[in-house]
Amino acid sequence: MKHSLETLLRPQSVAVIGASDNPARIGGRPIYSMLKGNFQGKLFPVNPNRDIVQGLKAYPDISSVPIPVDSAVISVPENVALKVIKECAERGVKSAVVFTSGFAEIGNSGLNAQHQIANIASESGMRILGPNCLGVFNLSAGWFGTFANTLASKKIPTGPIGIVTQSGAYGGHLFTITQNRGVGTNYWVTTGNEVDIDVAEVIEFYAREPEIRVIISYAEGIKNGNRMRKALEAARNAKKPVIFMKVGSTEAGARAAASHTASLAGEDAVYDGLFKQYGVYRAETTEEMADIAYACQFGRYPNGPKIGLQTISGGIGVQMADAASKKGFDVAPLPKCTQEKIKKLIPFAGVNNPVDFTGQVLNERKLLEDSMRFVIDEADYDSQILYLASLPISEFTRDISLEIFTALRKRYPEELMFLSMIGPQESRKPYEEIGYPCFEDHSLAVRAMAALRYFAKVFKQGKQKMIASTRGSKLARLDRSISEFEAKSILSTAGIPTNREFLTESCGEAIEAQKTIEGPVVLKVASPDIPHKTEIGGVLLNLTTKEQIEEGYKKLITSVQSNAPEAKIDGIIVAEMISGGIETVLGVTNDPVFGPTVMFGLGGVFVEVLKDVAFRVAPFGTEEARRMIDEIRGRAVLDGARGAPPADIEALANAISALSIFAAENADNIQTIDINPFIALPEGAVAVDALIIPTSGT
Repeated sequence: MKHSLETLLRPQSVAVIGASDNPARIGGRPIYSMLKGNFQGKLFPVNPNRDIVQGLKAYPDISSVPIPVDSAVISVPENVALKVIKECAERGVKSAVVFTSGFAEIGNSGLNAQHQIANIASESGMRILGPNCLGVFNLSAGWFGTFANTLASKKIPTGPIGIVTQSGAYGGHLFTITQNRGVGTNYWVTTGNEVDIDVAEVIEFYAREPEIRVIISYAEGIKNGNRMRKALEAARNAKKPVIFMKVGSTEAGARAAASHTASLAGEDAVYDGLFKQYGVYRAETTEEMADIAYACQFGRYPNGPKIGLQTISGGIGVQMADAASKKGFDVAPLPKCTQEKIKKLIPFAGVNNPVDFTGQVLNERKLLEDSMRFVIDEADYDSQILYLASLPISEFTRDISLEIFTALRKRYPEELMFLSMIGPQESRKPYEEIGYPCFEDHSLAVRAMAALRYFAKVFKQGKQKMIASTRGSKLARLDRSISEFEAKSILSTAGIPTNREFLTESCGEAIEAQKTIEGPVVLKVASPDIPHKTEIGGVLLNLTTKEQIEEGYKKLITSVQSNAPEAKIDGIIVAEMISGGIETVLGVTNDPVFGPTVMFGLGGVFVEVLKDVAFRVAPFGTEEARRMIDEIRGRAVLDGARGAPPADIEALANAISALSIFAAENADNIQTIDINPFIALPEGAVAVDALIIPTSGT
């Protein structure tokens, strides 16, 4: 079954409306590029004022074009654009690329017209790219639905990279930079105002396209969170790396100040969680995007964390070792027998890891080749980086260097090795052609290898299991704020463990509740109007006797009357006091784009000051929950500190996953959930406080 973007990305017939005879003008550039790029389909300029455009027969309007049109490039002024788009839809044009600007990007005055374009797309089925976009190209097909100067920027053959950006100007910049870096692109799409086709849908097309193996994307904002999730999932399932630059870190939507989760769930934090959840590499700079895409296009990924570092400079070796360690690689030493073999070859070599060949290898080819062969055969590294300085370009060593690495590649065709060398781009080409990614900066080589390791782990995880609830935890409509006691009761039903507690309405009931619990208890005010009870003295800890219960009960009632006289009081909670364990925080916020988003972090200073938390978009299973747990900087605390027993990670992961399922089922009903603290015990885990803010309560 053909994808709905097929006619946009592989059209067999194209009309350029607003076609210009001048190839320098916006309406002339697509025709010029397609003629020069050897477009094999039918090309129809549309211009009512000319009979011939750039040597081709021109037509007065789209209705005059003699055959059905797969894609129309629309390059007309804003005041006639809407009319032209309607005519294309009526004529049965299957897709349109709208260069024209002057719509939503200029404010309310253009918003109405843009809504009309959206309606045309919806009602006719014609797929629309833009408006206000730089267009699309497919280099191998010679299809240039763009006024970008693509042919001038193209420096290398087409390759396995697909690019999609919202910004047209940045898309052109990114293509140029990636060409300079040696990244082979074929498909390129800029989505502009996204009245119909958006970044997510293009990613999903790339995920299905066999000739695309790596996806690069740039976005300033996402409108359809569910579509983006499906697209990223499709790419991950197809084992295609997605390298994404998401700019902007503003707060998205109204945030409830009463909630830890809401205050931490800024747009940037949610995107970070989304990308980690779906195995996307989030790049910070254009250079980083280009470097990672370049490394990925070779198609080799490390199977494990062990890395071998080899160098002709001891100082560079130390830098690479530091960088690799910081990136999580295992810079394991060479086996002793291998060290001894290299020492015999090069007495002054450093033979631990990194291996420092020293300048002695300049004197004899066999030294470098044999020592590298020893390392590959005996050290069992998953990947290797070799720093060669100017060895590959020196007139004294240029030929020998290429001979050595050609022989090594023939002997070890699947060995993953990066080369770091100093020299012009053309000096790297013969090494790239035999399968060696080349980097001038050794630290960037380490960063790129770490990205490959990241993708290798993502692909090894495989498809995520389908998540479905069996607990029947869909709530009836919440039209009011609820107290802690009710919140914990709801969460308990959803499969999140809570401590034993009773809601009491008299001192006598409180005393009886403490007897039932048979141990130290906590007294707390139960009120939907008091989300933070400690702020008004509404919590008393470690009460064990009848006298303490009586005194505490009276104290809480008095405190509420003094500090929150307008608050509705449901009663006093008598709760089992949980001792030991590690305080964590679980939460949910309803993101305006992606819906319910789950947070996990350690409690206390970790969440208050360090903001050491992880986010994921709900729902997800226990495997993803464990990855959330492993992600936080304070993870080691859960393994036990200063003799304390380790926390029950399985119970913690089960609770996080259960919360995500509950949140997804109640997306239309709940704005925020805070479970703080959620105590991870040596055996089990338990919620001792909870806050639920319903959608109607915000």
